[in-house]
Amino acid sequence: MRPKNITDFTQGSIPRHLILFSLPMLAGNLLQTFYNTVDSIWVGRFLGAEALGAVSVGFPVLFILISFVFGLGMGANIMVAQYLGARRDDEVQKTVINALVLLTLLGIVLAFVGINLHLAILNAIRTPETIKQLASQYLTIIFWGLPFLFLYNAISSILRGMGDAKTPLYLLIYATIINIVLDPLMILGIGPFPPLGVAGAALATTIAQGVSGLIGLFILFKLNIVSFSRKSGWRDWPTITTMFRLGMPAGVQQSIVSLGILAMTSLVNLFGEKVVAAYGAATRIDQFSFLPAMTISVAISSVAGQNLGFGDYQRSREVFRWGTIIAFCFALPIAALVFFGAENLIRIFITEEGVIAIGKEYLQIVSFSYIPFSLMFAVNGFLRGAGDTLQTMINTLISLWLIRLPLSWLLAIYFGLGARGIWIGMATGPVAGFLVALAYYRSGRWENKVLVKKEIPDQRNQEELLASQ
Repeated sequence: MRPKNITDFTQGSIPRHLILFSLPMLAGNLLQTFYNTVDSIWVGRFLGAEALGAVSVGFPVLFILISFVFGLGMGANIMVAQYLGARRDDEVQKTVINALVLLTLLGIVLAFVGINLHLAILNAIRTPETIKQLASQYLTIIFWGLPFLFLYNAISSILRGMGDAKTPLYLLIYATIINIVLDPLMILGIGPFPPLGVAGAALATTIAQGVSGLIGLFILFKLNIVSFSRKSGWRDWPTITTMFRLGMPAGVQQSIVSLGILAMTSLVNLFGEKVVAAYGAATRIDQFSFLPAMTISVAISSVAGQNLGFGDYQRSREVFRWGTIIAFCFALPIAALVFFGAENLIRIFITEEGVIAIGKEYLQIVSFSYIPFSLMFAVNGFLRGAGDTLQTMINTLISLWLIRLPLSWLLAIYFGLGARGIWIGMATGPVAGFLVALAYYRSGRWENKVLVKKEIPDQRNQEELLASQ
């Protein structure tokens, strides 16, 4: 049941575990973001600002429909990590098989929903008429690939819970290479391919996702991590129920984020095509800049999850301490790089000077939020590893919906700052989110949320025991 590439995080150096586990994930996340960004580079440079705006509008619409299911992947990650730490291999096997089946089926269902509802969502967020048809073309094809996207997400969550960050990286390498090769061929119509424009970018992405998901499934079978036998426990309702219980708050959190992105996109849409294009290009830079924080967050979840499942709460607190230190050390130089290199970074995506100026201003304002954003992600990662996904949802709700969105609207519309007001509001939310998350961690209430109630004496308990003797 336990392949050789599974890592035991309950022993050894904590910072070493966090960094070595993070590096393949960071490389994978860079590839994933690059994989998505390739579409934007080709579309923005060769098809123009309208086409780039269409792709940019398409992402939050896609995310709103898939975000909840991604939460179930987080639930699977928590269960695998804690059960593995508790040495309960039978529960690990049940979690693996049920996560794969459930997420793939939900991918099929949401593909149908997305194909039929995406136009209504585009209308609801006031998508400019000049880019609506292009956005519809892009989304229709992307939705056909949802089952493969969900399959890959399930596989990655399972393997990372087991301490294997390398296999998901390999899958992303395959997908990225396929996407890079197919993008120019399908967008521009090179060789035997007709010029498909925005639809070509979507088709290249869908094909790459499909190949990656199927290769991942083959690897799981080959490593004997999964089998569809009666003994494997698939269709195990207690396992599915636990996955939903842990995954629903995480899924709602993702939905809150995606709804917030959608609401922000709707606000940005009020200021015209140039602002939409600049926002789309600048948020691609954000995606790269946030990757270390997101990676450390997942690493903290997996490392803390195994230690909490093993019952070592003192070591788990050390995971939190080292995780926040590492997150800060990553965020500080990235914020400085984006602030001082804003104009050159925007020029990667677009050549129109008016759009470049808007995107530069965005990055120089929002880059100040990278440090509190990274620290908030680190705290949320620990709480997720403990199984306290409800509080991470609350932290996100406060940061995004109670601070960032209302403040952006007030500054942009009520105080008349326009797009600049939106950027200032976006930079403010993570500060509140981090402070709330930190206060909750210090309260210690997350200890009651741990899934596996297995305890070993920590240093504090040992000292109390010796004192009593």
